[in-house]
Amino acid sequence: MAQDKLNVSCELIDLVTILPWDRETVVESVNKTGRLLIAHEAPLTGGFGAEIAATIQKECFLHLEAPIQRVAGHDTAFAHVYEPFYLPDKWRCLEAIKHLVNY
Repeated sequence: MAQDKLNVSCELIDLVTILPWDRETVVESVNKTGRLLIAHEAPLTGGFGAEIAATIQKECFLHLEAPIQRVAGHDTAFAHVYEPFYLPDKWRCLEAIKHLVNY
């Protein structure tokens, strides 16, 4: 979708596990692209994405061309019937990619 709408290509890294997480692959990608978008289903506050962001900020600071973006669940309780509105979707990710590219 980012290719079609924004004419940019993205690297997608699907972390199979979070402990241990594939730090080397993420660091290599950020050093190459200069950007990082973290999308996960946990709430923004206290989610594992914050650990990834902190590690990348520490290890790749001089290679970052834009602030790290996180697309996550909202910091609020929700009924399961509203789950489609809570979880990150392609539109929220596309908006975050726009911010990264236009920074």
